[in-house]
Amino acid sequence: LSVVFAGPITRTILDFPELSRQELAAELFRWFIHYTLLISISAVMVGSLNSSDRFAVPAFTPIVFSICVIASVLILHRTLGLYAMVVGVLIGGVGQVAFQSPQFVRSGFDFKLSFAFNNPQFRRILRQWLPVVASSSIFMVNQQVALFFASGLEDGSSSALINAIVFWQLPLGVFGVSVTTVLFPRMSREAREEDKVALRDTLSFGVRAIAALLIPSSLLLGALSYEVIAVAFQRGAFTATNTAMTARVLIAYCSGMVGVGTFNYLQRSFYARGDYRTPTLTALGVLIVDVVLSLWLKETSLRVAGLAVANSVAFTAGAAFLLGASHRALHGVQFRAIVRTTGKSLLACVPAAIGLVLLRAYWGEWWVLGSSMANLGRLAGAGFGALLLIAGLYFLLRIEVVTIVLKRKRKQQ
Repeated sequence: LSVVFAGPITRTILDFPELSRQELAAELFRWFIHYTLLISISAVMVGSLNSSDRFAVPAFTPIVFSICVIASVLILHRTLGLYAMVVGVLIGGVGQVAFQSPQFVRSGFDFKLSFAFNNPQFRRILRQWLPVVASSSIFMVNQQVALFFASGLEDGSSSALINAIVFWQLPLGVFGVSVTTVLFPRMSREAREEDKVALRDTLSFGVRAIAALLIPSSLLLGALSYEVIAVAFQRGAFTATNTAMTARVLIAYCSGMVGVGTFNYLQRSFYARGDYRTPTLTALGVLIVDVVLSLWLKETSLRVAGLAVANSVAFTAGAAFLLGASHRALHGVQFRAIVRTTGKSLLACVPAAIGLVLLRAYWGEWWVLGSSMANLGRLAGAGFGALLLIAGLYFLLRIEVVTIVLKRKRKQQ
């Protein structure tokens, strides 16, 4: 259906003023849509392996996809142009399934088709499917809404939004999603055993871990946004103006990174307890707030960055609501511990933030010169130095994430 009706679909979700770009979007969509089947199979494999407490192979699977896409663009872009990305995405989809298959089979799963529609587990999943999809896909829906609004703004706004999201999702995926992935099976077991004390402890620990990991991530990425975008993209047709537009969007997204990570994690905690109504209604509220704010902020001086601000505000509010609902359902979620960890994390980031401000004043706005090995060296030096400073202060302040890692290393020794 997506292949046949690609034109009407892309005209509905995109608002390009030029007919040529609208037609190109439809043609690319006809190819990209086939990736949906491949990533869906891969996602089931990831969930199956995670439920068996196997995390390494699923964690490395996205890297296989990235390698395929990057290699395809580098090798085929001169002959295929934009369609080199299509080839890379489809090969990457096949690669993700193939990469997980050996461990998937060794874990006792198989690829045999089953038509046992009366299976009680299948029927249970089917009943839960719609509310889970409605709530867990809210971020993708919000992104699509933002892309629709961005396509009607100044030229380059859509690209700025997409490029900013790519960098913003990196720490969110590495830290936020990893915490959620590891703790979700534990919360499910604790909920099944009706152990509210353990479930409350796990939920609270997850929120603290996300805060401790994403606060410095969002600060570093936001503080170095202009430099990161310039080093990565500013060459050829990508100008300093494009860098500035993308960096402003990235800063706005970084302000809501902790909120999005916490929202996604708390959603899973409700799934673990069998409560699908609360996250679904909350997701609907997040979408409404995001759309209302986007309609207003995109018409202000913020323009495309206003769409990212709307997203950050909406998800942070949604996370706060889910945390409050969890507190009521579990009779407490250790607010003091969460506030203490958040405060320590912010305190540990202050010296690094001051250092980056002073370094920028000393170096000047070198990012306007674009991508070069010298600028890559400056960026790596500033980022690595700030990271070391934050890590040292995390150790001195005995922030939980660091102490747990050190304890595990001592046990291994």
